[in-house]
Amino acid sequence: ALLCWSGSDLFSKIGSKPNDKNSHWKMVMAVGFCMGLHAAYEIFIGGVQITLDAMIAYLPASALYISSMILGYVALRYIELSLSSPICNSSGALAAVFIFLFLRESPELPVWIGVALVAVGVVSLGMVQLKEDDESRALRQEKSSVKYVKSLTALILPVIYCVLDAAGTVADSVILDTLDENVANVAYELTFLAMGVFAAFYVLVIRREKLTLRAEGPKLLGGICETAGQFAYIFALADTAHTGSAAAIISCYCALSVLWSRVFLREKLTWKHYLAIVVTFAGIVVLGIFDA
Repeated sequence: ALLCWSGSDLFSKIGSKPNDKNSHWKMVMAVGFCMGLHAAYEIFIGGVQITLDAMIAYLPASALYISSMILGYVALRYIELSLSSPICNSSGALAAVFIFLFLRESPELPVWIGVALVAVGVVSLGMVQLKEDDESRALRQEKSSVKYVKSLTALILPVIYCVLDAAGTVADSVILDTLDENVANVAYELTFLAMGVFAAFYVLVIRREKLTLRAEGPKLLGGICETAGQFAYIFALADTAHTGSAAAIISCYCALSVLWSRVFLREKLTWKHYLAIVVTFAGIVVLGIFDA
C-alpha cells in the first residue's frame, strides 16, 4: 500500500498536465477502468456477493471518496505534488475531529497530539506558500518539470479534498458496522467504474478528444497503483494483531510521494516548506499508530 499509493500520487501527477482541462476526467476513466476490473475479479473469482442494496448502502462513503479524488486530480494541475500530498493526507486528523464532533467518540490524548501536529503543519505550509514572493518561487522552480504561480486555488483544492475524504471516513465508520468490508470495497469500485464510464462519455463523445497511449499511459499506471494500493490496504489492516504498525507504515506514503516528486519531477521546496511538511508528517504517523 505504501509503494502503490505513493506511485499513484506520482503517476497521477505526471498525467495531470496544466494545459489539459480534462485531465481529471481522464484520471477518473483510468482509475474507474482498473477498479472495475478488480471488482470483476472479486465477484467472479473471489466470490464476493454484491447487490444493488449494498451499493446504495455504501453510496454516501463512495460519493465522498470519489468526489475528493476528482478534486485532488484537479489540484495536481495547479500545485506541486510535494505540497498537495501532505495536505490531502491530513484527512485522518480531520476525520478524528469529525468523529469526536458528530459521533461523540473521544480519542485518546496521543491522537489529539497528532491532530494538533497536522493542523500546525498544514497551516504553516499554507502560510509559507502564500507568503513566498514570485522571484523566490521562480528561482526555486528553475529546474522543475512544471512551473507554477501563486494561487489560492492551488491550496483550496487539496483542503477541500481533505474535508471530503475525512467525511468519507466518518461515513465509513458508520456504514461498515452493518456491511462487510469486502462487499463495501467492491461497491466502491463499481461506483468508481460508473463514474469512469460517465467520464469516458464526456471526454470521448461530448468533448471529442483523441487519446494516445503516450499521453494517457501515466494515468493508467496511476489507476493500477491506486487499485492495488486499496487492495493491499484492506488486507494490511485486516491483520488485527498488527493493525497499528501497518497503519503507521501506510501513513508514511505521503513522505514517499514527496521523495518521488523531488527525484522524478525535480520539485524543490524551501527549508520552511520542508519543516512544515515534517511536522505534518509527524502528526500523520502519530495518528497512524494510535488511531489505527
